[in-house]
Amino acid sequence: MTINHLNLPVSNVAEAITFFESHFDFKCTQTKGDNMIAVLKNTADFTLVLMSSKMNRNDNNTYPDAFHIGFILDSIEKVNGTYLTLKTAGIQLDREPQKIRDSFGFYFYFDSLFIEVGHYFE
Repeated sequence: MTINHLNLPVSNVAEAITFFESHFDFKCTQTKGDNMIAVLKNTADFTLVLMSSKMNRNDNNTYPDAFHIGFILDSIEKVNGTYLTLKTAGIQLDREPQKIRDSFGFYFYFDSLFIEVGHYFE
């Protein structure tokens, strides 16, 4: 069994669509309301739903400590390439990719999302 759907509340759905399309190979297939909900798909047929935090009780889009989403890449070179692409696009990145336990990667925030980009050693 594979997880194939995730719903994430964000403060700005339109910006999040652009972010995931530009940097993580998602394609927006549908929006509902005035950018209240967006449905994105990637080449692995994973469905990412971005929902305006305005739809949550009290406009909440706070995630628990250490909650994050991860993009695990095939090589160190791809991790470095993603880092450079994000940095060139003006995404705030506090640390360069580095060895972290049994992986090589980096973490950063976009909106209220904590995101990992890494490559795991075999």
